[in-house]
Amino acid sequence: MAEPDPTAAAFFDVDNTMMRGASIYHFARGLASRGLFTTKDLVRFALGQAIFRVRGDENPEHIAKARETALAFVAGNKVEDIVKLGEEIYDEVMADRIWSGTRALAQSHLDAGRRVWLVTATPIELARVIAQRLGLTGALGTVAETKDGVYTGRLVGNLLHGPAKAEAVRALARREGLDLSRCSAYSDSANDLPLLSLVGHATAVNPDAELREYARESGWEIRDFRTGRKATMIGLPIAAGVGAVAGGVAVAVALRRVQRSK
Repeated sequence: MAEPDPTAAAFFDVDNTMMRGASIYHFARGLASRGLFTTKDLVRFALGQAIFRVRGDENPEHIAKARETALAFVAGNKVEDIVKLGEEIYDEVMADRIWSGTRALAQSHLDAGRRVWLVTATPIELARVIAQRLGLTGALGTVAETKDGVYTGRLVGNLLHGPAKAEAVRALARREGLDLSRCSAYSDSANDLPLLSLVGHATAVNPDAELREYARESGWEIRDFRTGRKATMIGLPIAAGVGAVAGGVAVAVALRRVQRSK
């Protein structure tokens, strides 16, 4: 193991970069299988998120709606219970969906003495579980409001998406004494261009069409671990956009199909 490199680090997006599909989808599916929320609750969440994803803009009204519904499906649950379930669900359905190629990239940074963080729109508790299971330094994620150890269903601040990821990494760099010109970032989505452009070494991993073109024009490295080089993974509608949005839509569709088949 190399000596610690205190001023360099690597930042990895999760959905379609570190993991096949949307982490929140796999998490929500695990919660649904345990009866933690109803189809009605999930459909309401999915519809609110779908509006934000389809419009794909930064309109304050749309963002407010997305924030309002983003974590409604965990409202009323204890944080400690959700963390425990996150660990169980990761081991059951997420571990096998980690891209071995991306994990190897993260490990190469660790072996070189650099710290590695996940940076994702996924709720911070789940992001930390994933980081811990992968042996990474830590995670930055969307923060859910809690009261007396229970989720209220609202967010603290914004979804960690797009420019918000870059701002979070800037804050972390100031706090940890990182030199961003010596840092690396990895993502599949053009939505993460603010983050990728922030660091000295950017890599497009399993990139969407827009990011692939931008990476080529910018001379960035491109790594694609997918079979068939398809932008959509395992049949889920999770192309560029907020993972929580697409995950909610996918879960709602899946549950409606189950209901119709009964």
